[in-house]
Amino acid sequence: MEPTLDAVIALLEDINDDVDYEICTDLVDSRALTSFDILAIISAIDEEFDVSVPAKDIVPANFNSAQAILELIVRLAEED
Repeated sequence: MEPTLDAVIALLEDINDDVDYEICTDLVDSRALTSFDILAIISAIDEEFDVSVPAKDIVPANFNSAQAILELIVRLAEED
């Protein structure tokens, strides 16, 4: 699957649909996402986009918004 913002938002909504991912830019900082959600997101990124997220990239800045997650996926896909 091609990484797009809509695809990332759909992935996030499957994990936790209580958040407006189109406007929220502090998903981790505001605790809208739990550590369990982040683990589920990392697993879903691997399944949906065939991209592994290394431990060094599991930082709040990479998961605070759908856009940040998309940028992480694109960057990691380019590094492969």
